[in-house]
Amino acid sequence: METSERGRSSDTTSVLEREFSGRDKRTLIMGILNVTPDSFSDGGRYIDPASAVERAKQMLEEGADILDIGGESTRPGFAPVPLEEELRRVLPVIRAIREAGIKVPISIDTYKAETARQALEAGATWLNDIWGLQKDEAMARIAAEYAAPIVLMHNRTEPVYANFIQDVVDDLQRTVERARAAGIAEEQIILDPGIGFAKTYEQNLQLMNHLERIVGLGFPVLLGTSRKRMIHQTLQLPPHDVVEGTAATVALGVAQGCRIMRVHDVRAMRRVADMTDAIIRQR
Repeated sequence: METSERGRSSDTTSVLEREFSGRDKRTLIMGILNVTPDSFSDGGRYIDPASAVERAKQMLEEGADILDIGGESTRPGFAPVPLEEELRRVLPVIRAIREAGIKVPISIDTYKAETARQALEAGATWLNDIWGLQKDEAMARIAAEYAAPIVLMHNRTEPVYANFIQDVVDDLQRTVERARAAGIAEEQIILDPGIGFAKTYEQNLQLMNHLERIVGLGFPVLLGTSRKRMIHQTLQLPPHDVVEGTAATVALGVAQGCRIMRVHDVRAMRRVADMTDAIIRQR
């Protein structure tokens, strides 16, 4: 039996194979739905549940497989949002989407365990933790209790590394071990290399060249590069005008084996992923 570099069995059924069977293992598109007043590229647009539902429907028509709802901006220099305010933002939107008959997986983008719990009760099905179980020790317990798929992102408080790529890999391996120790099943785990988080511009570009190292850990990998500073800094353009730059990162991510793309521009990135998938299948 083949194993990954951390010894995980390659025949373990992943959350993607369980939830998206019959889709020929195509790259999945996670549409970003920020219900915040201050997100860096779409803040304030979808705070009202009705407008959020319309945006959710639009993203599904454009090819989204998953919706990712967040009530706290994580842009550079963001101010943490109190629990009560985060709940006030996200719960009505999750409920409204479910009441509208939308059945696709909903991911709650939070590092707070209580937000995660209430979101799951309201109709969310996935967790997306930008701190990889480091900020709230109860998050792992919630994921295990609800058997919810959980995205574990690489993050640090400071971009200080001895051996950058190896340190990122080692950090993610420790995150996986933390999840396993808390009772999270391996098939629930999705990894995120954390582009744009605790990494310099040069480190982000370097990591984009070594995504296969993260894929090699044996878990589905989510890549979140959409409109990130790495792209608009390279192109010297504002965040809303970098769709081509995001497309380049999506194609590169798919080519290296990443399975989920977290994006704002769903229609364009669905096409980029589909074209890249078609090329790769010919290998």
